[in-house]
Amino acid sequence: MTESEKRMHRCCFTGHRPEKLSVSEEDLKRELKKEIRLAIADGFNVFITGMAPGTDIWAAEIILELREQEALRLKLIAASPHPDFEKRWSMDWRKRYAAIMAKADFIKEVCPHYSRGCNQIRNEWMVDHSARVIAVWNGTPSGTKNTIVYAKRKGVPVVNILDK
Repeated sequence: MTESEKRMHRCCFTGHRPEKLSVSEEDLKRELKKEIRLAIADGFNVFITGMAPGTDIWAAEIILELREQEALRLKLIAASPHPDFEKRWSMDWRKRYAAIMAKADFIKEVCPHYSRGCNQIRNEWMVDHSARVIAVWNGTPSGTKNTIVYAKRKGVPVVNILDK
């Protein structure tokens, strides 16, 4: 299977961290789950998460939940921008991160170490390996906006669940 054929079945996520959102985790996860189910119905079965607190981790938890509870044949790629990405987070987010990493089908550390641009490099890697982006974007300038702009420039469709 060529990289182009693989990409046809891959979907990635981009979105804000919790403190930038005015929607509760519960409500956001419900909307994310709906959009993930639509992607699955459209033939997507590989999902790429950037592993940041908020949207990325919530989306990964949903993928793992669907895979385990509903026996769906889904794969999860955890795309971390660099080693020790989670080092300075709260204990709760670090535990969630570790649980996802333990169950991911593939782990990609996009950069060998931290650098100023490593998060955007990770975001572009995810878009470059996907045929759809599911976004949680509130319209503000951010890494999420940069990822959406990049995806549109590359011709990768973006669905923003906050627009629904």
